[in-house]
Amino acid sequence: MEIGFIGLGLMGRPLALHLAKAGHALHLWARRPASLEPFKDSAATCHASPAAVAAHAEVVFTMVADAPDVEEVCFGVDGLDGGARPGLIVADMSTIAPAAAQGIGARWAARHVEFLDAPVSGGEVGAINAALTIMVGGKPEAFERVRPLFETMGKSVNLIGGSGAGQVAKACNQILVSVTVTAVAEALNFAKKSGVDPAKVREALLGGFAYSRILELHGQRMLARNFKPGFKSWMQQKDLRIVMEEAHRLGLALPSAAAVAQMFNAMVGSGFGEDDTSGVLKLLEKMSGPD
Repeated sequence: MEIGFIGLGLMGRPLALHLAKAGHALHLWARRPASLEPFKDSAATCHASPAAVAAHAEVVFTMVADAPDVEEVCFGVDGLDGGARPGLIVADMSTIAPAAAQGIGARWAARHVEFLDAPVSGGEVGAINAALTIMVGGKPEAFERVRPLFETMGKSVNLIGGSGAGQVAKACNQILVSVTVTAVAEALNFAKKSGVDPAKVREALLGGFAYSRILELHGQRMLARNFKPGFKSWMQQKDLRIVMEEAHRLGLALPSAAAVAQMFNAMVGSGFGEDDTSGVLKLLEKMSGPD
């Protein structure tokens, strides 16, 4: 297929490379020329604007930071809508608010273009290994056309419901992930402050009911002091902002998510925003005082 891809960052770059390796013809655009470097020896075509990408593609994937970025790529100056033809499918893999996804989908529907909101979970490692969980909202017919492409990039691909439903699922994912990674950091910090080896505590907990993939993977990161980002803390802060704004709109109590949202606000405010989310351990250590 003729595939467009916009958003060649930490996550988008390996996903686009998977599509290229699967034999699809890639059409790319990036704000920064450096983002296109990994594709210089491939058959991908680099274009001067998103509009030019849309003009050559059957499906366009976008993966950018937040809703304003999606709107700019889709409907801004030389945006995708400038080259879009009826029947095009735009699949946005960014994490944005469900209401924003619904609004963008409605604007595309007026142009006879299908829109899928398709946020992902799995971080950079999942993107590199084509092992992402992809949560999709949109029409079943459009989903089925794009499913083989999603399956090139992820190991779990699910249509959740109508427009915006993928983003609701991603918000639920971020509640669980952020609360759990913070709980793991609290537990390991508690063990250390109590004079007990946190590595041995983690080993014991892995064999019991407290086991989780986050305890296994992020817990090891914490023990190794490896805070190189697989998923940056400022991005978790942004995702939790979406969660809390939606909770406010719906009148929902999300006490655990609210507390953790404040932790990631403090992560960014303390200069740890570029660290992996497992770096929340450093914030707890800072709050706990010297050993």
